[in-house]
Amino acid sequence: MKTTMTVMFAATLIILSCSSCNAQKKGHATVATPTPAPAPAPHYANLTELLSVAGPFHTFLGYLQSTKVIDTLQAQANDTEEGLTLFVPKDSSFASLKKPSLSNLTQEQLKQLCLFHALPHYYSLADFKNLSNVGPVPSFAGGDYTLNFTDVSGTIHMTTGWSVTKISSSVYSTAPVAIYQVNKVLLPEAIFGDDIPPTPAPAPAPEATAPAADAPGEDSKDDKAPMSSKDSSGSGRVVAGLVLAVSGMVVMCL
Repeated sequence: MKTTMTVMFAATLIILSCSSCNAQKKGHATVATPTPAPAPAPHYANLTELLSVAGPFHTFLGYLQSTKVIDTLQAQANDTEEGLTLFVPKDSSFASLKKPSLSNLTQEQLKQLCLFHALPHYYSLADFKNLSNVGPVPSFAGGDYTLNFTDVSGTIHMTTGWSVTKISSSVYSTAPVAIYQVNKVLLPEAIFGDDIPPTPAPAPAPEATAPAADAPGEDSKDDKAPMSSKDSSGSGRVVAGLVLAVSGMVVMCL
């Protein structure tokens, strides 16, 4: 009997212990940590599409495509951490380019000319203020193909030796790609040489001519008219006096 009571008591303790353990496990249930959201994919900029809808930049885009430079720039824009800055002249800039002509360039020179219009790094407009203090900036063409920037009261001016222009507007600027419109085609000295034609001097301002003297008007004629009448009347009196004197001498002689 005592043995049976001892077994039942031990079984009761075991059951109570298991229930307590289960309750504690339920009370300390592990909370699942939420999975972090994936990082957004880098922004993709289609250069061909951007240059097709803006501008018009059809001439420049045609050169980029014919030289396959568009593929190089597209890879730089979206497959590197540095990004890309591109300067694009409008169609009118190419139309006004008389000398030197691009028609005499080889395919390799034309490719270098296109690469000369790009920087292998993304620059916002605010970044150019710092670039104006660092001297010549290497372009995507490398080597002697450098650009000089100057910040003039917030307007970015660019010089290449042959070309003096400025950034006239921002076409697209979202990292890692920036596209800026320029007023002229960028002509590198590395292709066209250092025999740079002098910049034409500005036309002199027209000289102010002195007003012509007023021609005598009717008033001056009227002023002279009375003087002429007086002179004629005075002459008449002199003649009349001479006639009377001669007549008197004749009468005395008679």
